[in-house]
Amino acid sequence: MTGKRTDAIGKKETFTPTKSNILGNLLLTPVCIKLHCPNQVRCLSQGTGTFQILGDVCTHSCAYCFFPQGKPLPVDPNEPDKIARAVKLLNLKYVTITSVSRDDLSDGGATQFARVVEAIHGTSPDTSVELIIHDFGGNPDALKTVADSNPEVIAHKLDTVPRLYEEVNRETDYCRSLYVLESLKVSNPDIVTKSGMILGMGETDYEVIRVMKDVVDCGCNCFTIGQYLPPSTRHHELIRYITSQEFNEYQSLSLQMGYMSARSGPFVSGAFEAYEMYKEIAE
Repeated sequence: MTGKRTDAIGKKETFTPTKSNILGNLLLTPVCIKLHCPNQVRCLSQGTGTFQILGDVCTHSCAYCFFPQGKPLPVDPNEPDKIARAVKLLNLKYVTITSVSRDDLSDGGATQFARVVEAIHGTSPDTSVELIIHDFGGNPDALKTVADSNPEVIAHKLDTVPRLYEEVNRETDYCRSLYVLESLKVSNPDIVTKSGMILGMGETDYEVIRVMKDVVDCGCNCFTIGQYLPPSTRHHELIRYITSQEFNEYQSLSLQMGYMSARSGPFVSGAFEAYEMYKEIAE
């Protein structure tokens, strides 16, 4: 069912209330809508979507992140089933699941990730699932838990270069992130692994290339590079905008290094063209 509404200047706009009603009834909001992602209309119209689990409050205090730090609410045991129902009702063919960091949980939230994957595959067996995970503190059991749930793709983003980790990714560790990517591939070689960066926080070209090389050496299949934009004046300052030529050069270099799929551009995020990237490898 569709309808018409008229905005302040009299322009008619077509809208489809069905999707919002389904999500509202399940108390779910795709993370792309929460963060006002410029790609959201394109993604949702193509049968793909991104959901955030484990609440909105993060136990990390990354200098570039939108989500507030604090004490999170308890894990919702019904969350996996609600997301699986939404995926089925919306007939989504590719779903990305992400979360805030949950250091308050013994497994960092790995079990909830696994339950979501199993719920989606159980009700929508033809739907592919991508997880964007944090490092779970390098917990090998937690990493095995998510790998054993058999999502099609697992992504773990490094976001910046080693020199800026202490300043930007305060509770994480560069070498531990590389360990995460390598461990996932060892645990389940059939899973497509993915990583990425956001640029403009003061990194050099040499440092970016070094990260790309380190990540592909971990067996990572996909890489994304986007532009950092500060959520507010309280966050890490924007040092510079990356040029279109630089983005194009990084994408070409990614493929030359051995990545099977890569995206690089000002509006690229971890979930940008996720389905297309997966298809480039799976097909």
